[in-house]
Amino acid sequence: MKVLVTGNAGFIGFHTSKRLLEEGHLVIGLDNLNNYYDVSLKKARLSYLEKTAEITRKKLNNDYSFFNIELKDKDSLSQLFRSEQFDTVIHLAAQAGVRYSLTNPSAYIESNIMGFLNILESCRHNEIKHLTYASTSSVYGSNTDIPFKEDDSADHPIQLYASTKRSNELMAHSYSYLFNLPTSGLRFFTVYGPWGRPDMALFKFTKGIIEGLPIEIYNEGKHTRDFTYVDDIVNGIISVNECPAEIDANWDSSKPNPSSSNCPYRILNIGNNKTVELMTYISALENELGKKARKNFLPLQEGDIQNTASDTSKINTLVGFKAKTDIEEGIRNFVKWYKDYYNIK
Repeated sequence: MKVLVTGNAGFIGFHTSKRLLEEGHLVIGLDNLNNYYDVSLKKARLSYLEKTAEITRKKLNNDYSFFNIELKDKDSLSQLFRSEQFDTVIHLAAQAGVRYSLTNPSAYIESNIMGFLNILESCRHNEIKHLTYASTSSVYGSNTDIPFKEDDSADHPIQLYASTKRSNELMAHSYSYLFNLPTSGLRFFTVYGPWGRPDMALFKFTKGIIEGLPIEIYNEGKHTRDFTYVDDIVNGIISVNECPAEIDANWDSSKPNPSSSNCPYRILNIGNNKTVELMTYISALENELGKKARKNFLPLQEGDIQNTASDTSKINTLVGFKAKTDIEEGIRNFVKWYKDYYNIK
């Protein structure tokens, strides 16, 4: 297939693009390379993808191209869709980060709302066979009924980031209904692994412990999270992308299921299907680094969800998805990458 991956210089987008290339697909990457975090890390990911493409091109006769385009640039985006004629779109580009949304809300509206609208419009007008896009477990917001199920309420988000992602789900439904565009929204649960984002906990904790600096632990360390390794996430993304959404023949308009519809639309959780206490996560990192962290315990931060856990039975039934990587292995892989990337002995 010819696949557009938006946000392919980002953490999950990079890994998804790499896997698609290794499987022999034609991959077009799109990213705006903004400075939300270290741009050199994004460029390093792109360089790695170029090297991957050089290797796979000879073996699999596939190809790879990258375009630096803003999602809000409707004209450039439309031109790209017309010229490339993608089979499917994996939309992972977004303004990320829960805490950043508290101080820079307009960035989320521009990228996550207006940008997503432009993606939907481009898909609509270019006969895209399937749009798979990133949502987030944060949409469950004030819901405390654990584990989270796709049929649960997701109408009480507690920060703007989650609000924009929930809006994406509703926008996608309208395009699936009006224009028969198959759409699949994936609610990610705390993704971690090599090439991760510097603003995420594992990256911050690793840097702090290695450098002997205090690490900030919110909610006095009482969080639990459904930590999901990036390779498992990519397995799910690609499997779902290859299985376009269909009409739910059992959908009942008098008792509407919020995760499917009478149009080609679906919402799926994608997580590890188990929870880990934050302090257990930190202990695993300390063991891997062979060094204790200096811990600075802080109150619950505004906008944080205290506990997350995924029910992944729907995606398991659909494509056989099941996360395979445990915390110890995932952290080991991250630490190895971190030390290699930053040349730490």
